[in-house]
Amino acid sequence: MNHVAVVDLGYGDAGKGTVVDALCASEPVTAVIRFNGGAQAAHNVVTPEGRHHTFAQFGSGTFQGVPTHLSRFVVVDPLALAAEAAALGNPFHLLTVDGDALLATPWHRAANQARERQRGSGRHGSCGMGVGETMAYALSHADAPRVSDVLSPARLRARLAEVESCYGRLPSAPLDDVVEVFAAFGRLVSVVDSSYLDGLLQRGRCVFEGAQGVLLDEWRGWHPYTTWSTTTFDNVAALCASFERLGVVRTYTTRHGAGPFVTEAPLDLPEAHNGVGEWQGSFRVGHFDAVAHRYAVEVAGGVDALAVTHLDSPARCPQLRICTSYDLDGARWDRIVPGPFQDLGHQAGLTALLNRARPGDLERPGDWAARIGDLLDAPVVLESHGPRHTDKRFLAGVR
Repeated sequence: MNHVAVVDLGYGDAGKGTVVDALCASEPVTAVIRFNGGAQAAHNVVTPEGRHHTFAQFGSGTFQGVPTHLSRFVVVDPLALAAEAAALGNPFHLLTVDGDALLATPWHRAANQARERQRGSGRHGSCGMGVGETMAYALSHADAPRVSDVLSPARLRARLAEVESCYGRLPSAPLDDVVEVFAAFGRLVSVVDSSYLDGLLQRGRCVFEGAQGVLLDEWRGWHPYTTWSTTTFDNVAALCASFERLGVVRTYTTRHGAGPFVTEAPLDLPEAHNGVGEWQGSFRVGHFDAVAHRYAVEVAGGVDALAVTHLDSPARCPQLRICTSYDLDGARWDRIVPGPFQDLGHQAGLTALLNRARPGDLERPGDWAARIGDLLDAPVVLESHGPRHTDKRFLAGVR
């Protein structure tokens, strides 16, 4: 029994959802475990019959009937979760939530959006869901609301009232309404402690589903254009002693929102499920950035294997290339050097350098999956030629 952790080696949107769906369709999975992020996740899954859903807090194995566990590292938004559940037919019986997980409130969301508006043209590319604001609030408030609070009406009201007083001048729902909705959430979901996850891991194979991508990591991404979340395998390692590391990349690099994107290009690669977002901005595409993806592998601590998605795209876009080096002020640059952990000064310096860098060596391989595996120094075990799990081909290893 091998547990598998699925992590995006880019800026997100590489296809974690469709990969998790395929893993759950290929053999029995005990649970999909979410280990970072929150309601801002957007993992698209399409069934062979054409049903589509963008998974946010429910795991991407839901169509396969696989339960979801939201670990203590997830920021839980009961309002967004209720809307997602309604779209899925209210499968609350498939959901468990760690009581230590933070709660995102309407006040956190309003504060997040207000801060992003104030940045004007210097926006960071926030998703506007309040996840970062929730985590920032928790750093300065030891009594920040957590999922276990929904089981205690008095404690829930007191902690939500404290959040309201902190952000009181921002428009939001009345306190009484928020308390009522959050208490109803507590009656619908199974709130568990940390020992529950231990039991899941002993019961059978689990798939850990990551959110966002390594190049958006709070400590390793291009500061300040990052998420307030650890997007590497570190959280999985804190939850599980042994697991396989599966990195996901597209055949072309994408970025939804602001920030450095060296290989961005006007390629004809239409996007079925990612468009212009009110807060994130436009969905950007470019040549496969082997330099940035190699950096992601390195700072993530390596990968055991790769899943390469959108292998049908190169045939539809003759201009698409793989970029294996940058041109930086006339010098060839084929490696981004990681700095000390949690050194945001170094990361901001990388941001400045990447804003000046331009694509260097470009190539058009005959076998895209094999070449990407060579460049990232890992075997490709899953090839995806479309959005459905039936469009996937398992080669070896992780399945």
